[in-house]
Amino acid sequence: MTISAKPKGIVLVSGGMDSLVLAVFATRESDIALLHVNYGQRTEKKELACFRAIADHLEAEERLVVDIGYLRTIGGSALTDPSLDVPPADPDRPGIPATYVPFRNAHFLCIAVSWAEVIGARNVYIGAVWADSSGYPDCRPAFYEAMNEAIRRGTKDESGIRVRVPFVNLKKKDIVLMGKSLGVPFEHTWSCYREGEKACGRCDSCVLRLRAFAEAGVPDPLPYEVRPAG
Repeated sequence: MTISAKPKGIVLVSGGMDSLVLAVFATRESDIALLHVNYGQRTEKKELACFRAIADHLEAEERLVVDIGYLRTIGGSALTDPSLDVPPADPDRPGIPATYVPFRNAHFLCIAVSWAEVIGARNVYIGAVWADSSGYPDCRPAFYEAMNEAIRRGTKDESGIRVRVPFVNLKKKDIVLMGKSLGVPFEHTWSCYREGEKACGRCDSCVLRLRAFAEAGVPDPLPYEVRPAG
């Protein structure tokens, strides 16, 4: 049996384009295990199907799907509360958008770190983007610095677990270009905030994704109900 010299790493894979590129990127430095979290979001079924397609593409032997549907019960976000509409796209608006799920990434990281302690993973990767994003506070670089300090204080001394956010200061265009260079299957991803057979093309996430592909000069393989001009 061949023993890998790489440390083990857990990659949080939502099924979106950033997490797909991140998972392939992470294989260069870690033996990866893939984690997907259902949190009561509108697009839960679509995202789970994308996660499974990505995991199959990467031939990931270790994969875990966890359900924290209580975030839907808590509500407070247009992604989880059916009484709140997903707003039309305006990614340059000031303030925190209605699609922010309160402290969601902290929940994700706590699950990933718990699993990391069990399987002996050193790295936990999350595809958070701050420089070119919707402005969610749990995507700020300082948040991940604070989480790493909490992990250091709250896990076994020998665990050595760290959260890695290699894309946090990248533009989404750069992530698309990286994905193209790595040959990732963008057709297996979903970014839209609304459920449907086609991406809506009208929410912040669709507009940011389409903008990134256009700036990168790479065709987006997903079908859209509407493709905004420009």
